[in-house]
Amino acid sequence: MSARRWVAVATATVLAAGSAALAGAGSAHATGEPGETGEKGGARAVVLRTDLDVALANKSVHVPLALSLNEVSAPQSARKTALTASLDGVDGGRRFTVLRAEVADAVAAVEGGKAESSATLAKARVHVPGLPRLGLIELEKVSAKAVCEAGRTPLASATLPGTVTVLGKRVRLTSNGPTEVKVPGVGEVRLDLSKTETTSRTAVATALQLSVSVNPLKLNVAAVEGTVTLVEARCEAPGVQKQQGERQQEAAVPEEDSGAGAGVEPQGERGEPGEKEQVANLAETGGDSATPYVAAGAVALLGVGAGAVLLSRRRKS
Repeated sequence: MSARRWVAVATATVLAAGSAALAGAGSAHATGEPGETGEKGGARAVVLRTDLDVALANKSVHVPLALSLNEVSAPQSARKTALTASLDGVDGGRRFTVLRAEVADAVAAVEGGKAESSATLAKARVHVPGLPRLGLIELEKVSAKAVCEAGRTPLASATLPGTVTVLGKRVRLTSNGPTEVKVPGVGEVRLDLSKTETTSRTAVATALQLSVSVNPLKLNVAAVEGTVTLVEARCEAPGVQKQQGERQQEAAVPEEDSGAGAGVEPQGERGEPGEKEQVANLAETGGDSATPYVAAGAVALLGVGAGAVLLSRRRKS
């Protein structure tokens, strides 16, 4: 093989090897696998929750009325759609129905970097002991939703009907603040409407919360006090995932010298990059630790080729 042809083949081989190495490094940075995930996040929803105290027989007996309907939680996706909630032992030994509804839906899920929950209640009527025929509240439809996505601002929302019926009294709901309903001889109810709260990673939406104080005709047969929550959704965003390339670049950033004090200029700011800075520059351009060796090999092969050309010319002369 002539000297010139040998040089051409050697050069092409070196350039091909260098291109393959750089291409491999570039693809690793561009399509790095997801890194370790932080907190998995969570979501929770509930249609009805009660925290009531039922005083029976002139308040000589107290029965806690604490229950929840269609309460679900994630990371594992979950959904419940039961339409009634009942209790035993608070209505003269008979089964007592606290809630009846045509729609009672609660959903919670965490997947794809997003935690989301929602709850809906429609055509519903809530009862408390002592008022078997008169509903504590009747409503058409309420809903709440919370969405928490990694790296984004959480969202919380709730929707309410224009009017509801409380203790048999038609009440118009407004956004001006809590609504109080007083019915002589029956009791009073305070409604806190559409409460939402968000932080950097969490969201909570509550459609309705009722503060209840009921004592029909003040007979002390079944006096009820406490709170009733209707339709609530909560979520917490999962941790942000990091790509493999991002973690490599973070590892390549030079650490500050803990012993540097006043008047000592950190290395690198004077235009004299250290070894760690060189590694960081290689990471930014897509190269890796093999790049200097590939370049050195190319220079060596080109030098050998040039020597072969000079030797050939001398022989001809």
